[in-house]
Amino acid sequence: MQRFEHIRRSASLLALSAGMLVASVACGTSTPAGTAASSAAAATGSSSEPRPLNVSGAAVTGASASRCHSADLSARVGALDAGAGQRNAPLVLTNVSSRSCRLYGYVGLIMIDARGDVLRTRTRRNGSAHPQGVTLRPGASAHATLHWTVVTAGHETRCPQSARLIILPPDEVGTHLEIPFTAAPCDDGRIDVTPVAAGTHG
Repeated sequence: MQRFEHIRRSASLLALSAGMLVASVACGTSTPAGTAASSAAAATGSSSEPRPLNVSGAAVTGASASRCHSADLSARVGALDAGAGQRNAPLVLTNVSSRSCRLYGYVGLIMIDARGDVLRTRTRRNGSAHPQGVTLRPGASAHATLHWTVVTAGHETRCPQSARLIILPPDEVGTHLEIPFTAAPCDDGRIDVTPVAAGTHG
């Protein structure tokens, strides 16, 4: 328990560092991460936001809503699409607060194993999709698509199994979300992630 609490405290502190480093991280760039610090810095959302996307039922026009914080959101991994050694799943963020809030950019991810140890997590931004602001009304959802492979690569003989996933919402600098996540991403724990978009799936 002491080890797990240390991980949680570290994730919060690392989110603050990630917010300051995000300007130097380019879309589509893969950053190896042997620790929770580099994992968080590699995939925290960008802070430069255009006008929110107007999507019926999920987003509102205008820029009056403030940024979504971890306390405003719940998270879950949606239905897994598996085939030919590839895995795809939506990471769904839902506004559980009583106010509208906005999301823009990329989430940060840190995998944890069943013992509570941090696993090597390489979060790579998918540059084929461009970030757009999404303003969530209470109860509305946005998603980011996660992709990973279960085929060993290079020096790997096995791919470590995760049990939980720490999620840093875009631009979050103080707290995080944590959910069950049973997966074994290969290629040194690489997970490709798209920017958040309106709705529960692409």
